[in-house]
Amino acid sequence: MSTSLTDTRSAELYERAQRVLPGGVNSPVRAMKAIGRDPIFVERGEGAELTDVDGNTYVDYVCSWGPLIHGHAHPAIVEAVTAAAADGTTFGAATTGEVDLAELVTQRMPAVDMLRMTSSGTEASMSAIRLARAATGREKLLKFAGAYHGHVDGLLADAGSGLATQGIPSSPGVPVAATANTVVVPWNDEAAVRAAFAAHEFAAVLAEPYPANMGLVPPAAGFLALLRELADDNGALLIFDEVISGFRVGPGGVQELVDVLPDLTVMGKVIGGGLPAAAYGGSVDLMSRIAPAGDVYQAGTLSGNPLAVAAGRVTLELLDDAAYTKLSSTTVALADGLREAAATYPVQVIHTCGLLTVFFSSEPVTDYASATRCDTTAYAAWCRELLARGVYPPASQFETWFPSLAHNSEHLERTLEAACAAFAEVF
Repeated sequence: MSTSLTDTRSAELYERAQRVLPGGVNSPVRAMKAIGRDPIFVERGEGAELTDVDGNTYVDYVCSWGPLIHGHAHPAIVEAVTAAAADGTTFGAATTGEVDLAELVTQRMPAVDMLRMTSSGTEASMSAIRLARAATGREKLLKFAGAYHGHVDGLLADAGSGLATQGIPSSPGVPVAATANTVVVPWNDEAAVRAAFAAHEFAAVLAEPYPANMGLVPPAAGFLALLRELADDNGALLIFDEVISGFRVGPGGVQELVDVLPDLTVMGKVIGGGLPAAAYGGSVDLMSRIAPAGDVYQAGTLSGNPLAVAAGRVTLELLDDAAYTKLSSTTVALADGLREAAATYPVQVIHTCGLLTVFFSSEPVTDYASATRCDTTAYAAWCRELLARGVYPPASQFETWFPSLAHNSEHLERTLEAACAAFAEVF
């Protein structure tokens, strides 16, 4: 049977939080409603572990949803942020750190020659779309069902009833007009993509090259190259949202791994090293349209603030070839161990370097529709069992696990022992 957690202080905090925060949290998935329990309030993190306010310790596979590729409170990153803060937390003026970080990014991302920093991935997505519309003189966007690119009104769109249909708002408060120019098609569906391009002139096609917001669902062979080809034929820009995959799956993101270069790249998570930072970038010609160099407006008071760029710079500097070899090895060991733990249970484990999803499905997951057919009730029960055994997984079937460089063999051993016992409880 599962071990009971001590959660007295978390319960008290949740009661207080619900009086002053919507749902008691500042971002929906933190509420843990999808796995049928109240949220855990975290006190501190160190390396690959979290400790909650009740003193329970967990092996953490959320890692702040991706930024903490080096784990919690890495000494070099903490030192850099502390030093930056001592000189001033923000100036609203240009700093050396911004230039240093931008140079590191352009050295690593093949399709990024120039970039503009923002404070969130949502801002970066919104700004990249504005630039694409300005550059093409068009308004329509193509996106994929199940992909999340931030809470921009025009991107909070669900698919309609056909293969290539006008998006409909997926949240109250999003005007119908905001999604009228968003066309939503299934991921990995060549016929649907071709039909969409045949029917519309797009400003851009926006894709996570390795979708990780419906769980990790890699592209079919040749699918990203197809998007590049069709975008070119259509006169549209190709935008890769590498907020999650950028600097995680490899030094230059997915675009480097598959040798398919987008026109614009959206970056976040790892680029800020655990502090609020994101960016969008592309060729000099495109990015020179951004004010004050050009006529496309975008601004941000805290964009490129000294603390975030200090954390981001050290984070990237620590990501050498040896780091990626280690991260890949850790991810493979975790994935193989989870597959062995699942044995004959109806479970699929999908992974790439630094990303992993355990789908509770007897069939392969290739798009959002097949992801939604997973047994979310069983996944929720499995997560609760893992938490009871000191492992902190994503509190949703549709989120991705984030192994880090701080996870070691002892963490994996604890995780897999817990996973075996949790599978036995669920099935």
